[in-house]
Order: sequence, then structure tokens, then C-alpha cells
Amino acid sequence: MAETPLAFMIVTYAVLAVFFVADLFVVGRKPHVPGTKECVQHIAFFVAAALVFGGLVWWVSGSKPALEFYSGWLTEYSLSIDNLFVFVIIMTNFAVPRKLQKYVLSVGIAIALVLRGIFIFVGAAIIERFTWVFFIFGAFLIYTAVKLVAGDDGDEEYHENAIIHALRKVVKVTDSYDGEKLRTTIDGKRFFTPMLIVFLTIGTTDVMFAFDSIPAIFGLTRDPFIVFTSNIFALLGLQQLYFLLGALLDKLEYLPYGLAAVLGFIGVKLVMEALHGNSLPFINGGNPITQVPEIPTWVSLAVIVVAIGAAALASVVKMRRQDAKAQ
Repeated sequence: MAETPLAFMIVTYAVLAVFFVADLFVVGRKPHVPGTKECVQHIAFFVAAALVFGGLVWWVSGSKPALEFYSGWLTEYSLSIDNLFVFVIIMTNFAVPRKLQKYVLSVGIAIALVLRGIFIFVGAAIIERFTWVFFIFGAFLIYTAVKLVAGDDGDEEYHENAIIHALRKVVKVTDSYDGEKLRTTIDGKRFFTPMLIVFLTIGTTDVMFAFDSIPAIFGLTRDPFIVFTSNIFALLGLQQLYFLLGALLDKLEYLPYGLAAVLGFIGVKLVMEALHGNSLPFINGGNPITQVPEIPTWVSLAVIVVAIGAAALASVVKMRRQDAKAQ
């Protein structure tokens, strides 16, 4: 694993922190529904930023970490698009005013980023000590891929997770919003608004989805810095993507198949890596199976690009054909 200079990591985290603060407290503080032009501009900016960052990683650390970043970023971005389906359901379930939805997403994603960071660094520590966990990660990703192909990608109705359910029992929450406020006063008494619940719901639900995305990226790189930055760039601009694709999400019919191909491929790759570094006594006497080939990073990147690109293109072609027949 290539060593990334500490100064480069510090500067990276500082710049990304500025991005999030600006997005949350400058852009996000003005309640509005982003137009198509604004969404496209923001998405293009963050995509360009990710491409430039990958180039900088190549410059300071070499081609392998850079390709790992691009592979991880594309994988996380694709899986994040799938998460938008659930965000739409959450917004509908809590009747969030449309002009407040961008701000809600910004705060919810910021919470998700903190929780993902904890998840990533704990996962990195476990993998460093117990390589056999790749068998579990790999099997889980293959199982998830099969579920996606079978069409079992989750319930379309929103169900509160245990954290939100427990929170409702200990705090008083009103039924109506008071702008962006977390607290409001009714008849001289202080209550939390539904905004608190929505923030935590978006953040914690995103982490639930990270149970497949984080193992997936660990199948592409073991460098926590690359894993974390891939997640950050995938989450940046996600709220604009929510407004841009919100009405089209249900028409991306073949996206689950593309995601299934990516997750299945990475699952197999993880199992192969686990075999290559095997230490389990009931497999080959606890010795590594060196005959197992290693999949180059550029191959992983190519598979991800082709799978997601083909799924997106097929979805668009079918959507246009349906629109043409409807006219």
C-alpha cells in the first residue's frame, strides 16, 4: 500500500471540511428547491473535483492508489444513487416541505459522513488484524447481488429503525415544522420539531446502507484514507442529484442489475483475496493459497465503469422507447 504524505491528507480533510461547511451553512441555509441548472452545475463541480483529486493522488502517491480512489468513488457514487430511493420515501413519510428538503439532506448527509467515518476506521482496524473477515464481506456482497437481481432490494415502505423509535420515547416531538428550527414553543412549552427526527433518520438510514457499500470499497483498497475520501466525494453533491433524478429514479430500471454486477464482482474479489492471505486452519491447513490470481486495480475500475455505464444506458434507451410509444 502506497504511503500518502501526511501533509496531503491534512490539506485534503481541511478542504473537504470547507466544502461541507459552505454547502451546509452558506448554500443550504437558503431554503429553496434547486433548479435543473443549479443541480447540474453543482454535480459537475463535485465530479470534476473528484477527478482532479484522483489526479493529485496519482501525483503524490502513484497510479495504484489513484485507480483505487476512482474505483471506490464510482462504486460508492453508484450505490449512493440507489440510496436516493429511500431518501424520497423518508421525505414523503415525514411530509418535509420541498423547500426545506435540500437543507435536510445536507445535515443528514453530514451526520452520515461522521457515522461512516467511524464505521470505516473500525473496519480498517478489524481487517488489519483479521484478514479472514474478507470471507464474510465477500459472501455478504454476493448475497446482496443475488437479492438485487432477484428484485428483493428492500421494502418500498419506510420503517423506523431502532434508534429513531427509541428517541421518540424520550423526547417530545411536534407534528408540524417550524422552518428549519429543531426546537419550537407551543403554549409556553418547548418541543422538538420533526426536523430532528428527519435529520437522524437520513443519517442513520444511510449508515444502514453502508453495510454493503463499505465492505465493497474495502474490496478495492485497504487504505482508510482512500476509503474515506471516496465516501466523501460520493456524498458531496448527493442532494443536488436527489432533486435532479428524483422524478426519474423509478425509471432507472436496470440500475439494480449494474449494481449487482459490481457487488458480485467485488464479492468474488474479496473471497479471492481472503484465500490468497488465508490463515484459517480448516482451509488448506491454515496456509495461503498462492495459486489464486490477484485482480489488478485497473480491471476492477473497468468492470465498474462498464457495469454501471451499461445499466444506465440500457435504462435511458428503454425510457426513451416508452416515451416514444406514449406519444
